[in-house]
Amino acid sequence: MRPHAIRFCHLYLALALLPIAPQALAMDRAAPSAATADAMAQAASPQAIAEYRRKLAQYQEARSAFEADASAYWNSIADKRRGRNAKRREHLAIGLDDYVLTQPPVYTGPSRPVGAEPEPERPRREGKHIPVVADLLKAAADHFQWTPQRPANELEFKRAYARFASAAGLTREQAVRVYAFETGGNGTHASQSGFHGSRAISTAIGYNQLLTTNTVELLAEQGPEFIKLLAGKAAGLSEPARQIMDRKIAVLRKMVVLARSVPDEWSQHEKIGDTPQGWALHAMVLDIDVGPLLQTHKLLTSVIFARQKGYTRPLTAAELEMMNLTGDGTGLDMVTMPQAMREVVPTSNFFQRSGYERNPVAIRHNTVAKLLAITDERMDSNSHLPGAKELAAAF
Repeated sequence: MRPHAIRFCHLYLALALLPIAPQALAMDRAAPSAATADAMAQAASPQAIAEYRRKLAQYQEARSAFEADASAYWNSIADKRRGRNAKRREHLAIGLDDYVLTQPPVYTGPSRPVGAEPEPERPRREGKHIPVVADLLKAAADHFQWTPQRPANELEFKRAYARFASAAGLTREQAVRVYAFETGGNGTHASQSGFHGSRAISTAIGYNQLLTTNTVELLAEQGPEFIKLLAGKAAGLSEPARQIMDRKIAVLRKMVVLARSVPDEWSQHEKIGDTPQGWALHAMVLDIDVGPLLQTHKLLTSVIFARQKGYTRPLTAAELEMMNLTGDGTGLDMVTMPQAMREVVPTSNFFQRSGYERNPVAIRHNTVAKLLAITDERMDSNSHLPGAKELAAAF
């Protein structure tokens, strides 16, 4: 079951190279270290301390007023979203009145003053480990005694992806432009979001940047079909390729059992994806036979969802990307919107506050029309790069 709430971090990551909007980073200054604060306090005069307290009171008053406005705004966003969902269940038309048409409030008051008095130190948060490809391969070996079959070269993977995507009903334009957007136009089947050295900023991997949760969900929902397709392929192979495929199918069966061991809910799949066993499942994204199936169905489920909801017009690549990134329900909300409404409806209607304030792209391109336009612009630019051209030629 694909989530209807936006995957805020994924949209941010896919457009991370765009300039960052200052208001997206409107955060309090970090408190000085204890040693620095103590030294400042000892050196500060009574007048300096009094001035600091006056400025701190001004800041706290302004910030409190802003928080009250912001809370009211984001509560109205949630109320409108619930109202739209209720209307859709009743098959009622959605109009401008069903959206908040003003932009979110932006804090413009004074900054938090640098302390002239010691402030309590904030506990340091431990960073969550994000598995990288090496972790996925180790997990697959540890839990399933298996290693994904990697392509001899990137073109081999692209041809396998193009062959299956085309047969499944995706167009070359959809596949290539989404690839260009998600990977920057030169990504590989193993490209991981924000990977540098041994660290990454997301578990998103591949042409369509699947998260661990995406992989778990697709194996749970499409796994039996994947097994059937591989079995058909195995029937035409001779030894030893047949043995390799049979072994792969056996491992895939076990992975599907694990993925289906919980209710078909995004939150439940997310829990599995956050375990070493889930990392092992995610290693399937790298496999020459299973990886293209996962990459294709990540997009295909959005196309099918739109059809099931009565949207029969072919999705543009940018529209498909909105559904790919934000979840089918939220994405379809934008896709089905008439152009006149797209021009005035703020992007904030499709976010929760925490995600929106971390997303400089949605802040800068703050209407549906602008967000789709910047997505198309990025696709246009990246589609001319060698990786995208090679994928286009594979179709």
